[in-house]
Amino acid sequence: MIAAQAALETRMLLRHGEQLLLTVIIPTLLLVLFSAVRIIDTGDGGDTVAGRVAFLAPGVLALAVLSTAFTGQAISTGFERRYGVLKRLGASPLPRWALLTAKSASVAVTLVLQITLLSAVALALGWSPAGGVAGWAAALALLVPGAAALSALGLLMAGTLRAEATLAAANLIFVLLMFGGGVVVPLENFPEAVRTVLELLPVAALAEGLREVLQHGGPLPWDRLAVLAAWAVACTAAAARWFRWE
Repeated sequence: MIAAQAALETRMLLRHGEQLLLTVIIPTLLLVLFSAVRIIDTGDGGDTVAGRVAFLAPGVLALAVLSTAFTGQAISTGFERRYGVLKRLGASPLPRWALLTAKSASVAVTLVLQITLLSAVALALGWSPAGGVAGWAAALALLVPGAAALSALGLLMAGTLRAEATLAAANLIFVLLMFGGGVVVPLENFPEAVRTVLELLPVAALAEGLREVLQHGGPLPWDRLAVLAAWAVACTAAAARWFRWE
């Protein structure tokens, strides 16, 4: 049942043009535009395209997770709940935990396609990820709890708020975190007190963690991983407890 529902959720996601705009086109455009033109200060190496791509690529991968796992899923699930789709599923043999699992599996499939495309674009722009195989293994160790945390947070929002409130809040959070979550603007540009708070957000922890392993070639940042794991556990438990079918 979970596999069938996950396949259905994936097909529905890929058929929505507005969802593809949010999850694929916007991150790709940001990567190309901010790499080609020095719009913001990206720190050392920002005077060259390769230097800007090295900084932006990990952040855009984190943005892809945010757009798919959180924003896109929260909006689509919120309106499914409003129009009674979830209510009908609730009357089927599919339990609530299985629906949440299927939706998360659909997000995982979409993210694989998304990350593959964005990585190919970044490589074409001159990106040379550091760390080799170990770097990508560390990146995967960060992406999994990051996607789980944001997916659960999106489902929690969709399962507790009205669809219109979910639409507004999800889009607002997406825009705020795109510029305040370490995605395209370095956290070092913020005041220290603000930076301390931002570093505890899942998107910032994911973006900074990916940057540490793919830009600087460092080991797996356990502090970033701990933040993501804490968000994943807390949001999953909350979604399982308070998600409502209608």
